[in-house]
Amino acid sequence: EVHLVESGGGSVQTGGSLRLSCIASGFVFDDAVMAWYREAPGNKCELVSSIGEDGATFYSRSVKGRFTIYKDTAKNALYLQMNNLTPEDTAVYYCAADNDPSCSPWVREHYWGQGTQVTVSS
Repeated sequence: EVHLVESGGGSVQTGGSLRLSCIASGFVFDDAVMAWYREAPGNKCELVSSIGEDGATFYSRSVKGRFTIYKDTAKNALYLQMNNLTPEDTAVYYCAADNDPSCSPWVREHYWGQGTQVTVSS
């Protein structure tokens, strides 16, 4: 069973930085595509970034150049370094052992963590 625990969310001002962490268990982390999603009230779920088993990365247009995804396979940990944050980045951020952009309910239930809140004030 996939188990993902996020941490590192919080409140910052515009221009600030945060680093999200996700500790994974219950599957072979080295072989998994991992991702970060976010969801703000009234907004569509967004695939923010993903990293493949080979280290290949993807970033959404809205965060490219500001966010960096990386992982530590020795710790079964996934990270998202977020710099130059803006109020538009305010959302609940979810770690996932999947990169399906449809954010389907079944995938959310089985392959996502519980989320961590990021709030950016102007």
